[in-house]
Amino acid sequence: MANRAEHSPNEHGMESGSVGHVYTLDEALSVVGFGKFQVFVLLYAALGLISESMELMILSFIGPSVKDEWEISSAQESLISTAVFAGMLVGAYFWGVLSDSYGRRISLLGVAALTAIAAFLSSFSPNYVSLVLTRMVVGIGLGGGHVYSSWFLEFVPVHNRGIWMSIKTTGTTLGTVLEALLVWLVLPRMGWRWLLAISSVPCFAAFGLYFLTVESPRYLYANSKIADVHNILKRVAVVNKRELPPGNLISDCITELDEESNSTADDAPLLSSKKKETSVLLPGLQSLFSLLSPSTLRATLLIWVIYSANAFLYYGVVLLTSELSSGESQCATSGSHSYDETNSSLYENVFVVSLAELPGVVLAAIFVDKIGRRNSMLLMYLCSFILVLPLMFYPNEVLKVCLLFGARMFIIGGYTLAGIYCPEIYPTSIRSTGAGVATAVARISSMISPFVSVGLVSSCHQAVAVGIFEFVIIFSATCVFFFAVETKGKELNDNVSTNN
Repeated sequence: MANRAEHSPNEHGMESGSVGHVYTLDEALSVVGFGKFQVFVLLYAALGLISESMELMILSFIGPSVKDEWEISSAQESLISTAVFAGMLVGAYFWGVLSDSYGRRISLLGVAALTAIAAFLSSFSPNYVSLVLTRMVVGIGLGGGHVYSSWFLEFVPVHNRGIWMSIKTTGTTLGTVLEALLVWLVLPRMGWRWLLAISSVPCFAAFGLYFLTVESPRYLYANSKIADVHNILKRVAVVNKRELPPGNLISDCITELDEESNSTADDAPLLSSKKKETSVLLPGLQSLFSLLSPSTLRATLLIWVIYSANAFLYYGVVLLTSELSSGESQCATSGSHSYDETNSSLYENVFVVSLAELPGVVLAAIFVDKIGRRNSMLLMYLCSFILVLPLMFYPNEVLKVCLLFGARMFIIGGYTLAGIYCPEIYPTSIRSTGAGVATAVARISSMISPFVSVGLVSSCHQAVAVGIFEFVIIFSATCVFFFAVETKGKELNDNVSTNN
């Protein structure tokens, strides 16, 4: 807190003619600390990630079931996953722009509602085409998963922010493990339609609990809605049993404007309320141009590469686990294998390997605030490279599961760290758009991943597939070296002009 100059902008929720102590949002969040209020925000964000990961995890299993029931080709089977990722590509950008233009809550509502409805309806698909279309709509909803991360991030104090962001990521891990367990219990007994219906329950839960959420105080703060921010902070302080700092809450942006006193409004900030009234397209383009501005271009391009690599590796290992556990992937074996003959080993291996995400997230939480985001990512890539390499040589069943377990552990660790670094490096005015565009770009590699993990392995080119994974790991690790900013322990920026 500081004893700053006199301010009197009543429209921003401050007392007229007040002189004395003023404080910023970061100072207020540090004082109220991480308490019960943030725990609720954490649980809701984790629920959103649980629903997202469950809907994505299904892609590894409904394909073979649908293929057997409707007698579709392998290419059509892969298209089911590709359609979801295509929907996510569109949704990631759309929800990001909507979130930065009109607030985090409206995106949270749209994501929860659209995903829940489309996911449930997909269980009633009468044919292949309707299944692909409904799952693509699910993908559009899932594309907004990054909004949960941005929303949660903006409630968290600077201290130990990386640890709390890592803990939030356990939602993804819990969803993955829960879906693997559901597949094991539901799919062989009740079929893929029941699996889709039951898996949509967390989406409906996120929709129902949405009405207990509040708008991100940092989004309101960046848009100079100081009175609204103060009201939310008072609620946070009451729930956390703390008191706000003495004095007035003031925006850094307001401080600069007040110092200029009677200056004109020609230099209005990006994404101002006046521009928002036109359409979502204009601020969307403005945000995109801001991402590619000289101050953010380098970080943006590197984040796109890292996100794409992580998506390719993560979904590649998920699909590779299913493929290598399937009788159809054993190229040394002639003859066909029925689905029932192989699903016991498949479900068991997938469930075991899915558990690897828990220690992966724990490792990320341990290292993120100790050695920093960049060094932690490099460590995860190095370990992933070492564990993926032996898969090139067709190891035995036990070693194969152990290698996949270890690889997935470190890959999800790297995924978690990138998910922390990306929203931290962008200012509030384009944070959700930045994460959304990065997620959208990553969906391109997600769409390619099934053709490598499934297509190459099933056609007896496992060594080539593993070689591609290794190249992606090396390339993405190299890109980490070029990140200019370490966000560990730094306050979040609110304006594009302050981002370096």
